[in-house]
Amino acid sequence: MTLSISKVSEHCGLSIDTLRYYEKIGLIDAVPRGLNGQRRYRDEDLGWIAFLLRLRSTGMGIVDMQRYASLRRAGHTPDSLVPRREMLEAHAAAVALQIDSLQENLLLLQGKIEIYRQMEASFSST
Repeated sequence: MTLSISKVSEHCGLSIDTLRYYEKIGLIDAVPRGLNGQRRYRDEDLGWIAFLLRLRSTGMGIVDMQRYASLRRAGHTPDSLVPRREMLEAHAAAVALQIDSLQENLLLLQGKIEIYRQMEASFSST
């Protein structure tokens, strides 16, 4: 099954311009084209785009995503696999730190909310 760029845009939430840009800067490999010249995205393209969106949503920058994509294109060799794993390990560690920080912030907010509830309750009991 193949999808047009407009269908992929709807499916993944990226604009058509962003999909074209990602292809231009090497985040997405050149997408095969139909006889009419229009891009025809395959399932493996959609899987890769979904992974890129996960990387982006966890805060990985474009330059690192480009480096990862370049290593991916190099294939399943030690020269590619080791740096990819190391990149993901480093990124996962950074995400874990962000989660820890967010958990601390959430606890602080919940504590503050409880203080306000107690203060509100003292007004309604008088």
